[in-house]
Amino acid sequence: MKTSDFYFDLPKELIAQTPLEKRDGSRLLVLNRATGETEHRHFYELPQFLSPNDCLILNDSRVLPARLLGQRLPGGGACEILLLIDRGEQVWECLVRPGKKLRSGQRVSFGNGELTAEIVGEVEGGNRLVRFAYEGIFLEVLERLGKMPLPPYIKEELQDQERYQTVYSKVLGSAAAPTAGLHFTPELLGRISELGVGVGYVTLHVGLGTFRPVKEDTIEDHEMHSEYCVIPQETADLINRTHAKGGRVICVGTTSCRTLESWAAPDGTMRARAGWTNIYIYPGYQFKVMDALVTNFHLPESTLIMLVSAFAGREHILEAYQEAVREQYRFFSFGDAMFIR
Repeated sequence: MKTSDFYFDLPKELIAQTPLEKRDGSRLLVLNRATGETEHRHFYELPQFLSPNDCLILNDSRVLPARLLGQRLPGGGACEILLLIDRGEQVWECLVRPGKKLRSGQRVSFGNGELTAEIVGEVEGGNRLVRFAYEGIFLEVLERLGKMPLPPYIKEELQDQERYQTVYSKVLGSAAAPTAGLHFTPELLGRISELGVGVGYVTLHVGLGTFRPVKEDTIEDHEMHSEYCVIPQETADLINRTHAKGGRVICVGTTSCRTLESWAAPDGTMRARAGWTNIYIYPGYQFKVMDALVTNFHLPESTLIMLVSAFAGREHILEAYQEAVREQYRFFSFGDAMFIR
């Protein structure tokens, strides 16, 4: 298939720059993937579409305040370092700016010297290996000095950094939020549990590859990025019980979907696993475990719109997106949501 097959026209004014005051007040476009029929609801109405035998699978990864603004040493020229992957022994793989200035041996200071760093290598694709020096606990230093690494299409400064975290986030490690979960509140999760719906958690640390465009003309030629994910035993057991009872496994976000589909057996059974996945889901893929999906709207020609097209059909997805544009839905991270059932 061609990458251009997944293009849709999106007016810039529909890209949500700020979150709503109430997380579950966003709009919800409900899509029946068998028929293509749609309903316009609000996210707080999601429980109406759930049944007691269902289970909801959420990604509990927490976003690192991984964007560091500093000065090159000596001289004080401004620079930016974005943490991507912890390589161990205080070394991280990072995106850096300006790339021409930040070569091996260059030293950098953040927060008046509270945190310092040295470029110690370069990897394929241009990312740098950066060794950090600090006193105390690195994550606590990051909490003080780091900023949220918002997606490139968000231009507004985020006033409350916690608003770019899900209310159930727990395990630090993502470079971007699993945004479908941003719509949930503790109260909404409580209502869902009271219905008898099981709630389970996986962890997938979202990488910036999520935002990298597909540059190849043919989608099969695209090389998918890798991300680290974990399926606990209790979540695997919940999924297996749900299917045994005839319930649906409902993934919250494409990250939860990719985690489950990476490790599910051909018959859909799950077991506890942890490791790196580069699963690439596009039309033609046969889903093994996911029965329904809560998701945000995605970028044109992205791997994420290809994933939802694999689940619901490209024609149904593009028609639903065009309807959302006509109805003035808000798009992307802080935007509205879809429930594909």
